[in-house]
Amino acid sequence: MQQAIPPHLHIIITGASSGIGQALARAYARRYGAHCTLGLIGRKQAALESLQNEIGAAYGSQVHCYTADVRDAERMQAIAQTWLAEVGTPHIVIANAGVSRGTLTEYQEDIPAFQAVFDTNVMGLVHTFQPFIAAMKAAAGRGEPAQLVGIASVAGIRGLPGSGAYSASKAAAITYLESLRVEMQLHQIGVTTISPGYIRTPMTDINTYAMPFLLDAEVFAERAVKAIASGRRYTVIPWQMAIVARLLRLIPAGLWDALMKKAPHKARL
Repeated sequence: MQQAIPPHLHIIITGASSGIGQALARAYARRYGAHCTLGLIGRKQAALESLQNEIGAAYGSQVHCYTADVRDAERMQAIAQTWLAEVGTPHIVIANAGVSRGTLTEYQEDIPAFQAVFDTNVMGLVHTFQPFIAAMKAAAGRGEPAQLVGIASVAGIRGLPGSGAYSASKAAAITYLESLRVEMQLHQIGVTTISPGYIRTPMTDINTYAMPFLLDAEVFAERAVKAIASGRRYTVIPWQMAIVARLLRLIPAGLWDALMKKAPHKARL
């Protein structure tokens, strides 16, 4: 359900040092200019500060930068408390931070990679949302807009060879976000799940295989901002991948196995 836009929008974005998160920050600044305050969270302080200067000069948006790894629950709690005290309750919290690594279960040395992917792509969502929910529930009770947004992936729809950690983590993210959505509806907090297809970012630049319907991060971000503003519950971007996603759900297991038998694997790092 679309909610009324307040005169000044408060937005939190994780993974804002690069890629989709950086593009989302620019998209919101372009759309709302001086009428929005952005809280940008990422692991690279220099990149955050550069983006802060760019956005402030070009669009007049207020920007607060916080260096953090979303796996660190205590750090995310501290950032939330600082934001709530200095800025106020966010209207939109976007849990975008994510990692992708090629993994194979047969190798013991890949176990830490599995753990890192799950801790970032699943627990990172929890660590991002949890510190803000109490304040957002109170704000929503006063009629203010409140929305949680999770960035999942089309890769979470079917298991891909060589991407066991990533596919499983994104499948978990999709289901977690659905659970969160039905929980938060009791408190008038919207939850939006966005599953990107292939987006041109540093994460996909290392892929050596074909990426159909590859979309520039800036184009993706503009479409994502519109989907969030409209209150979408679940959406796939770009639309061509939405069709592919629906078809993927219909493929029988035996046929899927045959199709994936010789499919390219994401490189193990």
